[in-house]
Parts: sequence; C-alpha cells; structure tokens
Amino acid sequence: MKQMGKLAWALWFGYAFLYVPIALLIFYSFNESRLVTVWGGFSTKWYAELLQNDQLLGAAWLSLKVAAMSATASVVLGTVAGLALARFGRFRGRTLFGGMITAPLVMPEVITGLSLLLLFVALEQAIGWPDGRGMTTITIAHTTFTMAYVAVIIQSRLVSLDESLEEAAMDLGARPAKVFFVITLPIIAPAIVSGWLLAFTLSLDDVVVASFVSGPGSTTLPMVIFSSVKFGISPQINALATLMMVVVATGIFIASLVMARQDRQRKRDEQMAVQGG
Repeated sequence: MKQMGKLAWALWFGYAFLYVPIALLIFYSFNESRLVTVWGGFSTKWYAELLQNDQLLGAAWLSLKVAAMSATASVVLGTVAGLALARFGRFRGRTLFGGMITAPLVMPEVITGLSLLLLFVALEQAIGWPDGRGMTTITIAHTTFTMAYVAVIIQSRLVSLDESLEEAAMDLGARPAKVFFVITLPIIAPAIVSGWLLAFTLSLDDVVVASFVSGPGSTTLPMVIFSSVKFGISPQINALATLMMVVVATGIFIASLVMARQDRQRKRDEQMAVQGG
C-alpha cells in the first residue's frame, strides 16, 4: 500500500508539473497588469487588444494553416510508408528506406533546417521554384520531419494487426485496394488520428526549422513569440495561447468521441459476427 501511495504521489506530481504552468498562463491572460508575473486585477482587455494585433493574428493563422496542411500530407505519406515497411516484406532497399524514414527522428533540427534551406535555394536557382520562401516551403519542411513520426505510429499499429483478417477478405475475392479501405483503414483509424494530431502539434510548435525556410511576410507564431522574448512577453500572447489551447482541446475532445464511437461500433460488429457464426 505504501508503494502504491508513493506511485500515486509521483503521478500527481508529474501531472502538476505539466499542467500547473498551463493553468497559470490561462490565469494571467486575465491580468490587468502589463507585467505577466504581477497580478493587477481581473480584466479581459488583452483579449480585446489581441483582436487588433494583426501581426500576432496573422502569424497564428499562418501557423494553423501550415500545421493542418503538413499534418494531412504527413498522414498520407506516413501511412503509405508504414504500410510498405509493415506489409511488403524484405524488398530490395528496405533497410535504406527505413533508415531514410526514421532519420528525421534523430537528426538535429538545425541540420534539418539548414539542409532544407540549401535544397530550396538550389531548386530556385535550377528551375525557378520555389519563387521565394514562404508558406509553401514551411509546409514542405514540416511535412518532411512530421511524416517520420506518423510512419512509425502506423507501422507499429500494422505490425500488431492480425493479418488473417486481410487474408480472409482476399480469400473471399476482395482486391487489395478494397481490403485496405474496408478492413485495414477502419482498424488503423485511431492510429491515423493520433498521427495527425501529433504531426499538427509538432508543426505548430516548431521554431528552428521554420526559421531557416521562412521568408519575409511568412513568420509563424512560435517565431514571433521567440523574437519577442528579448523585449518582454506581452500579455496578449497569454490570451492567444489560451484561445489556441481551447481550440486544440476541443479538437482532441471531438477526436476522442469519434474514436470511442468507432471502437464501440467495431465491438458491436464483432459480437454480431460471433453470434451469426
């Protein structure tokens, strides 16, 4: 019992270490004082001033668009890569392919950003594309390293998946494409959603890679916050962070409801199949 009590205290301490700073950020977003660490009374004026700050809102909107596009592209490419690693066996070049997929996981972000910058500069000189660095180059760069995380998640889920389900469907005459969309895809849907959310978070949080591949007029929100640290954090950033956390938490809540509903539906289908058999 004492050991269980110690584990419970350690768990609560870990949760407090993670979430108390977030709670303080939300609390101080309603601070009257301009000093973010000095309470001056309750006020919502920073939310009103935030609506007039075109730089912060523009950077936040750019970050959200880049994160959504890169996460979607990462899910598509990462699912294909994970499927190839988990289902295609020992094909020629598999070791090289797997190494290239997982390399962004261990490569320093500075190296990744610099290499992508050199690539974009070389492409612009050779074929004239991309014409300057902006949202397109940031999206490609974020897709490059977030795809690796999605591929690992999808591969892990496919490895643990019972292949007899797919084999049974093909024995009944289903083509491989139909087996994937009707059998495999619904089963790995929670892993795909998890990969999308992880890729979205990593893209939204990135500042190092985006600093290399961005250009004038394409500053992301983490870059704006990082550059403002030397002059002092504005309470408007607290207000914006609070709004973004509400949006992200709502998205996670909705995704959890959808996955739980799909899981219940899958269990009902399995029970009906067992009863019918």
